[in-house]
Amino acid sequence: MPLFLSTHVNKVDKKGRVSVPSGFRAALADQSFQGVVLFRSNNHECLEGFAYSYMEELGERLDNFDLFSSEQDDLATAIFADAVQLPLDGDGRVILPEGLAEFALLDGRAAFVGLGQKFQIWNPDKLEKRRNNARKAVRSNALTVPKGNGGAS
Repeated sequence: MPLFLSTHVNKVDKKGRVSVPSGFRAALADQSFQGVVLFRSNNHECLEGFAYSYMEELGERLDNFDLFSSEQDDLATAIFADAVQLPLDGDGRVILPEGLAEFALLDGRAAFVGLGQKFQIWNPDKLEKRRNNARKAVRSNALTVPKGNGGAS
């Protein structure tokens, strides 16, 4: 699985093209689909981004719900109905659909935020508040990363 790290702020041109950070592109290099999948975040005013292979995994995980349950239907609608596959062009850019760019308030700049197996795209002016809130939540809730299957810390 690709691993997305760090934060990069890139320009969005008038046609909606934005360069995917080189580290993100390198993480996607071995993927069958050379591009990203984006959809509106359900928690923040930003876009969620994944490799296509991770979207396939999310689809498989939804199979744990009854196919016709409200929960499965709601999650599938929130994740897949508005998701868009965006291929990388020859210069490593994607074209952001207007509706997604408007949702995340991306006007001329986009902050790509690596979050491990996913990334988010933020309006850079809104990102600092999000980072501060996340740090406060980690401290106040004493959050830590759970141990993995091997038991290593």
